[in-house]
Amino acid sequence: MRRHGRRAYVRSVYFLPSMATLGNAVCGFAAIYIAGLDRREVSPDPLTTWFTQYNFLAAAYMIFVAMLFDGIDGRLARFTRHTTDFGGQLDSLADVISFGAAPAYISLQLFKSYHPDIIPGFSRLIWAVGALYLSCAAMRLARFNVSNEHGEQHHFSFLGLPSPGAAGAMAALILIQQDLANDPWHGYFAGFARTMSHVLIYVLPVIVLATGLLMVSNIRYPHIINRYLKGKKSMARLILVVIRVLAIVVAHRYILGIGCVLYGLWGPISYGYARARRRVIPAG
Repeated sequence: MRRHGRRAYVRSVYFLPSMATLGNAVCGFAAIYIAGLDRREVSPDPLTTWFTQYNFLAAAYMIFVAMLFDGIDGRLARFTRHTTDFGGQLDSLADVISFGAAPAYISLQLFKSYHPDIIPGFSRLIWAVGALYLSCAAMRLARFNVSNEHGEQHHFSFLGLPSPGAAGAMAALILIQQDLANDPWHGYFAGFARTMSHVLIYVLPVIVLATGLLMVSNIRYPHIINRYLKGKKSMARLILVVIRVLAIVVAHRYILGIGCVLYGLWGPISYGYARARRRVIPAG
């Protein structure tokens, strides 16, 4: 603390948690960069050529890698007992990039790639939906910073859809769409797959709008790891988790897509069920 200016300076940080948080931000920036690559450009670098050819697929995977870093940084901080306010603020800033700006930009670029000649009014509407999603993600993270309490006992649920959950739903939907549009293994169902890929393009802006609004809602969402996977569990639950992991290995794009979308719908469905139950009980 300076005597006259009264400014506090951070002279050192805890290395491993901060590196994981910065890895989250870098993956978000990489997703934005990859999604903006022009497929008509030719590069002598084979890796760049692959990223250019499958830019939306790679950008969606980068969102999931960012989610992995986002889960690691908090664990590292708690494991080393070095949870700080600096780390919390840095984590939210990284989340704005990876789970706010990146998913909205990738979705806009994907929609634009299928509809380059869209009328200006509708194009501006799609852009406004992406801007609204980014604004909701920023407000969601700011609200979390203000109301956050330290300790895992306070993190069994979230107020509003978590930003990684919203970004995961959009990225998983993009994975499914790219699989239906580009992979040749569908065989006799190739026509159906192409039709569904076009349907998902029109569904994507609706998902962007819905997940953005759910982030700033007052609907409670469970923390999957802290509530359902920690502590002693029954053998049946262990087998169920193993089956889900194996299903991800077999068809990870579809399992991730269905799982992330169902988690996004968890809040409205549980909220509607709770309200309906409160109406039925007094009547009974």
